Amino acid sequence: MEISIASPSQSDASRRGEWFGHPRGLAFIAFTEAWERFSFYGMQALLVLYMTGQLLLPGHVEKVWGFEGFEAALTLLFGALSRQALASQIFGLYVGLVYFAPVLGGLVGDRLTGRRRAVLAGAALMAGGHFLMAIEAAFLPALALLILGCGLLKGNLAAQVGDLYAKEDRRRDGAYTIYCTAINIGAFVAPLVCGTLGELYGWHYGFTAAGIGMMLSIVIYLIGMRHLAPEAGPLAARERVRLAPGEGRVVAALLALLAVTALYWIAQTQVWNTYPLWLRDNVDRSVGGGLVIPVTWFQALDSLAVLVLAPVMIILWKRQAARGAEPGDMSKIALGMLLYGAACLLLTLGQAIAGRGQVWLVWPVLFHFVCAVAYLYAAPIALALVSRAAPAAVNAMMVGAYYLAIFVGGIVSGWLGRFWEPLGPASFWALHGGIAIAGAAILMLLRGAFLRALHVSPAAAG
Repeated sequence: MEISIASPSQSDASRRGEWFGHPRGLAFIAFTEAWERFSFYGMQALLVLYMTGQLLLPGHVEKVWGFEGFEAALTLLFGALSRQALASQIFGLYVGLVYFAPVLGGLVGDRLTGRRRAVLAGAALMAGGHFLMAIEAAFLPALALLILGCGLLKGNLAAQVGDLYAKEDRRRDGAYTIYCTAINIGAFVAPLVCGTLGELYGWHYGFTAAGIGMMLSIVIYLIGMRHLAPEAGPLAARERVRLAPGEGRVVAALLALLAVTALYWIAQTQVWNTYPLWLRDNVDRSVGGGLVIPVTWFQALDSLAVLVLAPVMIILWKRQAARGAEPGDMSKIALGMLLYGAACLLLTLGQAIAGRGQVWLVWPVLFHFVCAVAYLYAAPIALALVSRAAPAAVNAMMVGAYYLAIFVGGIVSGWLGRFWEPLGPASFWALHGGIAIAGAAILMLLRGAFLRALHVSPAAAG
């Protein structure tokens, strides 16, 4: 049942008009995020292929500023690594730090700069990082700028979605679904543009295109700032809101929930890590007329499947809600993790059927559509839950903490990448299927405890 309670931000949004039943500011946040994700996923689609295909090869790696010391540090931490394992570990560390940084970035936005300034500063740093990726020697500084910029931008931009709604407004779930759909619009277009340019014409063309996308993101955000919810300013400049009695338990419960969802992200992050290598080396990507589908296009398919299925899932949930049968947030997240595990097992099955031959194209296509349903059940629902349940004093920081699960997933997936060669594809994907399914089982076992800690009755949760 939708609860309609007036709030200052809602009233302001009503005066400015609405966009598909939502405050108009949501449109500008969503399109800002779409172009930011275009830049991010455009670079990410190329990263492992670029490292294994050029950057880490003799004659190139020696030119990268500071790489000798960086590799020595990785060897000290993780042991000797093959070129593929080194690329996977670098990718895992990069993705992990990209999603850890929003925790600190959210704190900066809450306590020091305000969310808008944090978003703009982060966007500028990311633009610089993408353009530096076009310079081979500047690889490590470019990654550092991208990590810092994403830290300032991600949590503070996502938190501004929640600012448009009262805490009790059930449109919040739909808003975060729209927000996550915008992510997938950017992620769909990025491999087709940046991936094609980089894979077929030159890596640095792809990285430059990513930088241009980031500049468009800044322009859209500046145009739309007047439609955002009023910003009270950083908490350091006014009386700070402190955690009320019992809110510490809510924060602890949310962190524990995010720890469980990290098992989903361990499996999901491999789509950008070892999965491109599997496509490149193990899948028959040829179609009629001798055309060979670029590897990066499959990552576009991953996002296209989400875009196609998102309206279907929204309609399904609305119909279930009308019958009083819509699953609660915990059940949705657990189902998403279960489905993602099943998707990984599809890759195992396809590889087992192929044996020593090339895997039939239908298996990765089917994989992406099952992954899309899994994503829609897990990612936007978890983000909306955190935004709704987190105390006001640390709301942006907790929205940033949502990305801690992806941080853990990225670090662990990078470490697991070393087993790609010794295990072989079939066993490797079975391992990741088991990880995601285990996460679903843990979440359902702890469902009652989470609901009590978050002050949600099982009946209300669905």
